[in-house]
Amino acid sequence: MVEAASAPMKRADIALFFATLKAANPMPVTELEYTSVFELLVAVLLSAQATDVSVNKATRRLFPVANTAQKIRDLGPEVLEGFIQTIGLYRSKARHLWQTCGMLVEQHAGKVPRLRQQLEALPGVGRKTANVVLNSAFGEPTVAVDTHIFRVGNRTGLALGKTPLEVEHKLLDRVPPEYLTDAHHWLILHGRYVCQARVPRCWKCGVHPYCNYLYKTAQPS
Repeated sequence: MVEAASAPMKRADIALFFATLKAANPMPVTELEYTSVFELLVAVLLSAQATDVSVNKATRRLFPVANTAQKIRDLGPEVLEGFIQTIGLYRSKARHLWQTCGMLVEQHAGKVPRLRQQLEALPGVGRKTANVVLNSAFGEPTVAVDTHIFRVGNRTGLALGKTPLEVEHKLLDRVPPEYLTDAHHWLILHGRYVCQARVPRCWKCGVHPYCNYLYKTAQPS
């Protein structure tokens, strides 16, 4: 269960919250490694229930051999499994990725579509993956709510919600427009390295003045 803040963060504090994150990291980017929109789609699809480190390790082997939809389709699912077998759920991910590449070749001339409906129609691509691609590749002001963002949204009071979709809608409503495009990256990095699940590192948190979490932690002695 994710701890919820005592009250929603005030809108004036939300602006200060993101201004602080921006000052510390003016140009945030994903930690997944990619050089094209297609490679980003592959990396995000593989990242479900896996770390970015493990995905990068696998794609460093895969992309030099197959970095287009046609090339991955030509590999076949069994060969593809060999490239990504260090990632959790690699068999189902290999199947979904191979099927996705087939659809890209047959329906989109091998290109990654820019429409949400078309992205979410691809095997293994849900709303979160589509949001990452729309945001990181195409600059759309979307927020992909993973476990980190869900936790930060509820714990701080930034976006209280019982489901990822509810938190996403709250963020789209509450984050000032000038911060919305980069909000996804700031919140993931904040959840990954500061507002961690088991013990939040409140003593290292630059945005703690705006956070409504009741059980802020002190630096271990």
